[in-house]
Amino acid sequence: MEATQPARRLRSAYIVKAWYDWLFFLGPPVAALVLGWWVSTSRAANEPFLWSEQNVTPSGLMLGVFIHAHLVIVLFRSHANRRVLLEHPYRFSLVPACVLVGMMISPWVAVICSVLATFWDVYHSGAQTFGFGRIYDAKAGNDPLGGRKLDFAVNQLLYAGPIVAGATMMDHFEDFYEFRSVKSVFFTNVPAFMENNQAIFAKAVVAGGVALVAFYLLYNVRLYRQGRNVSWQKVWLLGSTGVVSVFTWGYNTWGEAFLIMNFFHALQYFGIVWASEHRNMRKMFRLDKLRGGKFATWALFVSLAFAYGTCVEAFGDGRSELWWSMTIVISLMHFWYDGFIWSVRKPKS
Repeated sequence: MEATQPARRLRSAYIVKAWYDWLFFLGPPVAALVLGWWVSTSRAANEPFLWSEQNVTPSGLMLGVFIHAHLVIVLFRSHANRRVLLEHPYRFSLVPACVLVGMMISPWVAVICSVLATFWDVYHSGAQTFGFGRIYDAKAGNDPLGGRKLDFAVNQLLYAGPIVAGATMMDHFEDFYEFRSVKSVFFTNVPAFMENNQAIFAKAVVAGGVALVAFYLLYNVRLYRQGRNVSWQKVWLLGSTGVVSVFTWGYNTWGEAFLIMNFFHALQYFGIVWASEHRNMRKMFRLDKLRGGKFATWALFVSLAFAYGTCVEAFGDGRSELWWSMTIVISLMHFWYDGFIWSVRKPKS
């Protein structure tokens, strides 16, 4: 009688585990939409109070803390991961120092970095969803390089398109008014130009967007008929994120667009950093041999991130030029580091 072969372990379709992916990656866009609706009708969004010499609402304060908390945790992936740090020593040391010094010396550099952070954030958010989608594609057994450009274009369109064509367009472009401090007439005219031509941009985005999405659907149907595996996790993630983005950025029905979009993005980022770095963090905190060390590591990870976020909200309103500049540098480094650390083409990182 022939010996039976051991059962072959099936490839998981999830990045971590089913419950973890739904909690941190797949579920947050829709959950954030529900949260935004609930917050908009609650006292948390409508009753300001004085905190650190500022009038803030509870929801606005917590969102600000959460946003900055997620920005700083990239350091656990860059500077706290020795292997990654040694691969890119200048990017993690010399570049941030030069940007910080430049901001402190030159008002032009400071304003450019501040405005750049706003729009790089938009690009980065679309790129994050793209990254998750590509990982789910690879988990389904597909070539991680196949269809990358189309996936990237669709993700950027679904995220940035509603901003350019929708109700929150001026909330983003009004950052160009910061160029008044350096007396740049050209850049301070950008908001007025965008507002006067929004109808044209909206028509172009809608027409181009419908055509691209239609092509994307037909392209994937063709791949399916050719026998390629389809990751329904990727389909759900792109579909739900796209619907939420259009509904939120495009219409801002409840006035909570920034809360909705930033909340799910930040939660997803906490999830991927913890999944990737928790073992390294446990060793760094010297908790790897302690019973309950994983929970203690999680508590430290979250506490340190939110402590930074709280400090930014308390002192980052312009009262300290150095502190404000540091927060902008951390934001820019978060967007930049994410671009070359979180690539499915670089599994060794």
